[in-house]
Amino acid sequence: MLGPTTAFRAAWNGDAGVGKMLLEWEEVNPDKPGGNGKTPLSFADMCGHEEVVKIPLGREDANSDKPDNCSRTPLSLTAWCGPKQVVIILLMREEVNPNKPDNVHQTPLYHTSGFEQLLSG
Repeated sequence: MLGPTTAFRAAWNGDAGVGKMLLEWEEVNPDKPGGNGKTPLSFADMCGHEEVVKIPLGREDANSDKPDNCSRTPLSLTAWCGPKQVVIILLMREEVNPNKPDNVHQTPLYHTSGFEQLLSG
């Protein structure tokens, strides 16, 4: 139980050192969901911790397009409330689908519509 709980705390707090140490252990599953089905990557994305976001993406077994219980992907969550830099990191991933709707048919692009700073470059 150490891995997921500590991984979530590291992601939430932006602690890249702890996150890197944890994800170097094969036993720690980077896609293990916590509350509402969110993964540590989802929490790091939403909180805008760019360095922490890059850690799970460095693992081949990490799914950067894994939806939560409401079918929101890390990109969708980040487009809604995260920084532009993290959105760009996720969009550069081949497996990330920017047109994937959540359970209320909203796509990541829909979530950016209220964020002028994201759209203005």
